[in-house]
Formats: sequence, structure tokens, C-alpha cells
Amino acid sequence: MSSDALKLAIVARDQSDHVQNGWAELSRFLSNQESVDIVATAITEDLAAEELDVDLVVVLGGDGAILRACRRLQRNQRPIIGINFGRLGFLADLSLDEFCDRFDAIKNRDFQVIDHLMFESELIHADGQSETFLGLNETVIGSAAAIGMIDIELAINDEPVTTYSGDGLIISTPVGSTAHSLSAGGPLLKQDLNAFVITPICPHTLTNRPLVDHSDGIFRLSMPEVPDGVTLVIDGQIKRPLKQGDSIQIRKADFTFKLAKTHGHSYYSTLNKKLGWGGQPRYTNR
Repeated sequence: MSSDALKLAIVARDQSDHVQNGWAELSRFLSNQESVDIVATAITEDLAAEELDVDLVVVLGGDGAILRACRRLQRNQRPIIGINFGRLGFLADLSLDEFCDRFDAIKNRDFQVIDHLMFESELIHADGQSETFLGLNETVIGSAAAIGMIDIELAINDEPVTTYSGDGLIISTPVGSTAHSLSAGGPLLKQDLNAFVITPICPHTLTNRPLVDHSDGIFRLSMPEVPDGVTLVIDGQIKRPLKQGDSIQIRKADFTFKLAKTHGHSYYSTLNKKLGWGGQPRYTNR
């Protein structure tokens, strides 16, 4: 293999037929390509990412597969490109056919790498012990099985901001602004902004609106009372029950998620396609 060969890692952990059939098709395609070196594959297990040295990580699946893959990379972030076998696919926005059609450009490293904000969410227990979770989309406190309104106090850089009363609270990155935050009425943020969105879930007070703040702050969430069933959720994949006296601190990570984009696949073109932004309706007189 020549020294300028494109070094790839492949992630296709989803065992569903359509993902595994897609991996079989992609494997056949890549085996016929020159100057390509598949350094690692993660088909049934996660990537062993600590020593991974590749030009590109190719993830087959939906956005959830990319969320998991980038968390596994930890500090050893590598450019990720997604082949969409999920639903909407804001991050995994290429079909398998599009990936293969554009592969000559990809092989020549003719793609853009965009840095995106990641965060660390620290769960501080009442006894002083803590757990820290890396994420890309959002931190959520949800009432879940509590069946009742909960109060969540927000402080930014130790300054009290407000108390949200409702079904929960979302603190989202710009990448996550198209996920849970959007469904709760939060704004869309361009993905390369350095900001967090604070979005209340079904707020009791109509004046509690989504808030956007710079990502340099430390966002602290606490609850005066924690009913049974209240849960901390990171990226929809990591779940921890909350207990009385627990608090959460969210801060930006000191490294970024790196999303590879081929030409013609911009943020706004993806929104236009995925959200059906077809312009103004055409009215006609009858």
C-alpha cells in the first residue's frame, strides 16, 4: 500500500439487515479501489480508538451511530463521514450510492472537515462522587416516570439564572439543535457555532423561552426536590437516575467533533432536504 493511500476505519455496529447488507456492498466496492487501506473495522464491537490513526472514519447507520462513534473516539477525534441507513440523518447525510459516486474526490481528500462543539456533562452526586460523560447532542433532565412537574434551577458561571418548572430541560449543542431541542420548540443553530441552547420541555410558565448562550460558560443544573423517575440522559443513549442532592455541570470539551462534508452537502442544503423546506406555498385562485 502506498504511503498516500487513504486510511479508513469502518463502523457498522448496527446488526439490522439493511446496515449489514450495506456494509457487504461497501466492502465489495472498496476492495476494488486502489490506494485505499482499511485500517480498522467495528462491525460487532466498538472501535478501539486510543491508537487509531486514520484519515477518515466511515460510519454506516443513522445519526445515533455517529454519536456513539465520536464518544468512543474521546480525545482521539478523527474526521467522520456518515452513510445514512437511519431516518432523517442530519449528520449521516450521504446515501451509499452518493458515497460511492463521490469516492474519487474522497480518496483525493477533496472534502471539508468542520469542527463541532462537544461537551462534558458531570453528574455530581450528593455524596461528592461524580461521573463525567462526553456528548455531542444534548444533556436532558426529564421527568420520565415522575408523572408530575419538576423544578430545575439553572446557574451559569455560578450566577443564578432562573428556575424552570415543567417536564424537564435540555441543554443542547448546535449539532443537537436539530434533535430533541427542536422537537421541544428550540431554535436551529448553525452547527459550527460555539453556543449552547437551553430549551425547557413543556414549561409551566409561558415566559420561560429557549435561551442561547456562549459555550465558554459552566452551566449548573440542580433540583430542590427530585421525585422518583427523574433521569439524566446524554445524547439519548446514556441514562442515569437522579437522586436528591445530585447536580449536573455542563461545559464544552477541549476537543471537537470533526464532521467530513463532501462538496454539495452543506448545512443549509441538508436542512432544506431533511425538513422539506420547499419555499412558500403556491396559491392559485379557483
